[in-house]
Amino acid sequence: MRFALCLLALFVASPALACGPDTDCEIGDRHYRIAMPDGAAAPVGAIVFAHGYRGSARGVMRNMNLRRMVSDMGLALIAVKSERDDWDIPGAPSDMESTGAAEMAYFEAVIADAVARFAIDADRIMMSGFSAGGMVTWELACQRPDLFAGFAPVSGTFWQGPPESCGGPASVIHIHGTTDRTVPLAGRPIGPTKQGDVVDVLAMYRAAGGFGAATTVTVDDMDCARQDNARGDVLEFCTFEGGHSFSRSYLAYAWERLAAAGKV
Repeated sequence: MRFALCLLALFVASPALACGPDTDCEIGDRHYRIAMPDGAAAPVGAIVFAHGYRGSARGVMRNMNLRRMVSDMGLALIAVKSERDDWDIPGAPSDMESTGAAEMAYFEAVIADAVARFAIDADRIMMSGFSAGGMVTWELACQRPDLFAGFAPVSGTFWQGPPESCGGPASVIHIHGTTDRTVPLAGRPIGPTKQGDVVDVLAMYRAAGGFGAATTVTVDDMDCARQDNARGDVLEFCTFEGGHSFSRSYLAYAWERLAAAGKV
């Protein structure tokens, strides 16, 4: 009887646990993938990464250098997936009238599911993404600021400029190439919509969050303007000489900055 019960427990539990870096973790009709750090024995922090236009969770997990770096940091890597080619957020060409509510609910479900299934510390999760993934990262920073310990959008901005209202504040580290032509710092028109100006977005967030004067530093190949506010949040704008490109080192840098501020 005891043997039979053990087999039954294994059978029941396996569908919930049968997901990881190479298989989908299903939540309703959506999914994500996750790579836990080597040797993880206690709840660990995590980086949630959103792909760019027409990307996938599978594609993110195929970046073995990224996976290795995050694992070496002792963190989990969670790769999320848009329902269609692009993220469903306000002003996006695929749905100009979207409120982003469905996408916000998806991210809430991902975090709840990952924390329930795996040894993830819910208080030490950073949200990041590249290009369109950077856009949904900014949207989350305004619509769900308390869902993550901090945000690191890379080469992405709001569609049609800063929103009329923004929750928070939270800690945001924005990284962008100075000669980016796909998502220029000043934005560009795409079909019926337009990418927002990054400088305008940062000015909005600076005012909304009560961030003080900036300190300028040079770190590796980036020039960064650092600001903080009375509650210890950090707002940082880092630029690098280059176009629409991503380096895994940006994630490591953002995590280190959040750690230094006591956020993760």
